[in-house]
Amino acid sequence: MTADDSFGRLDDDDYPAYTMGRAAEMLGTTQGFLRAIGEARLITPLRSAGGHRRYSRYQLRIAARARELVDQGISIEAACRIVILEDQLEEAQRINAEYRRSAEKAGPPPEN
Repeated sequence: MTADDSFGRLDDDDYPAYTMGRAAEMLGTTQGFLRAIGEARLITPLRSAGGHRRYSRYQLRIAARARELVDQGISIEAACRIVILEDQLEEAQRINAEYRRSAEKAGPPPEN
């Protein structure tokens, strides 16, 4: 891998660039919180060769949303479920919008 390849990964939202300590610091939370949302299967951090958890920017955004909910008094388990459902809803809305655009391009169905 060249240095250019490594720098290219910095723009990759899915690249696990952050250690648990750094991720917790960035989110203003504890490492225990990150472990808890991992146990609730909201996010699954990748592991380094040494077995350390590594987080991507995408995972940090998900964790930040869960933290917002927990800060509002929602339990970690409920917050994780809400974030999962929000993500599923967003995906369904994206798919529906694609179908609508395809249908609009195709025009109205022929009349019999």
